[in-house]
Amino acid sequence: MTDTPNLPHPLDSREEPILYNLMTIRDDLTHLKQDRTTYVKSSDVMELYERVVQQVNDLNEIRADKPQEQNRVDRVLDGCFQLISLFFMTIGRNNDAPAAYALTSTIKRLLDHFTQVKLYSAKDLAHVTRTLENIKNIMNKESDYDAKLITLLANRVTMCESLLEELKVPLVRLQGHMPKLHETLISILRSLSLANTRSKFSTTEVTKLRKQGEEVAAQQVDGKFVGEYGNVISGNEEVCELLALVFQWSDIVLERKGVIPESFLPQYKTLVEIRNTLERISLTQAWSLRETDLYDYQRQLDKIDESRVDYNFVDADGNFADLYIQRTLLYLIRRSYGYIYYLMVSSEPVSEALLPVYNQLQTLKRCLVEVQNSGGVASARELYPYSMKLTSIESMRVDGKFMCGDEIPEGQGSVNDLLHECYDISYELQVAVANESEPEKGE
Repeated sequence: MTDTPNLPHPLDSREEPILYNLMTIRDDLTHLKQDRTTYVKSSDVMELYERVVQQVNDLNEIRADKPQEQNRVDRVLDGCFQLISLFFMTIGRNNDAPAAYALTSTIKRLLDHFTQVKLYSAKDLAHVTRTLENIKNIMNKESDYDAKLITLLANRVTMCESLLEELKVPLVRLQGHMPKLHETLISILRSLSLANTRSKFSTTEVTKLRKQGEEVAAQQVDGKFVGEYGNVISGNEEVCELLALVFQWSDIVLERKGVIPESFLPQYKTLVEIRNTLERISLTQAWSLRETDLYDYQRQLDKIDESRVDYNFVDADGNFADLYIQRTLLYLIRRSYGYIYYLMVSSEPVSEALLPVYNQLQTLKRCLVEVQNSGGVASARELYPYSMKLTSIESMRVDGKFMCGDEIPEGQGSVNDLLHECYDISYELQVAVANESEPEKGE
């Protein structure tokens, strides 16, 4: 994910030109990502994609007899694919195979963290399962992209599915009301970690969360969760472990009160800043996100994640973090990966060139629906502002298409469908006003 020194320089001199070419392509991708003077064009992205594929084909020929080779070339290649993938989302081609590459990377990171800390819910796994199914459907429909890319994606999906199956095993044992209690305790633990990383620590907030754990503990009989006939419910052991963790973690958090040792402050501050930034973006995604921006956050997270020694964080002097620091930093990394995952899966299949129009129509539709749900309008005059806005957007089309210079951006169908929905709702409101203003028969 990043140019960390844990991968060696290529030993085969034939790979040197490929490394140079990939670094050049990555620089071009980075320059395109940073250019905010114009919208990203599909033609530019496709040209860069073809250049990357050519390097992959050259690399495969060299490694025909050593397919498992891993060196710095692979690291730079991964960076190129990450950026290409995010660019495909930026231009609205979310349902094309290359767009899935970055998403599978983030899913793999999330699943690795779930495996390490064992703090995840059935809802977490269900959402990831659906996302992987969507990716497989996209791959199965593809025919315009390099077969090696499809194979690479298929292998990544298989790897993620294998991790998912392992993670599901403990949850299968939860019976009766154990799944609900499990979900509740996971939520409490995450809320404790959130409270622990706020800019201002609140003892009251943490104490309230601990009391929620005590309410769950009150349902036990002799330290066990039992059924109607006194039998120990399947999944009791897993839920009891979580409950014990709630008490242990709340005690530690109340004791430490969000104070981070000086030696781990640089990592902590970086992770808090990334988490807070991604949280803000998630709240204003439709108006502020260019998907390629996620690349820089992913790189920073990967670098910190990969700097761990035997899964543990270390300071500049090589000292291992204690349990409190470990859990705090892991929470921040996992939360940030979670935001990146959310931003990717909720990205609209609309080019950034069309997003301003798309976002205006979404806002307009919400307003019209709200008017409709609140009883409609008293007169047709009240619909004038909405009609004027629709007319203004309609006038932007050329032969039924929204253009960006000479290019027809991706997402025409989505934008036009939304425009027609707004027209339909506006028409229904007009008809309702007309019907109410007509005198009843016999008057």
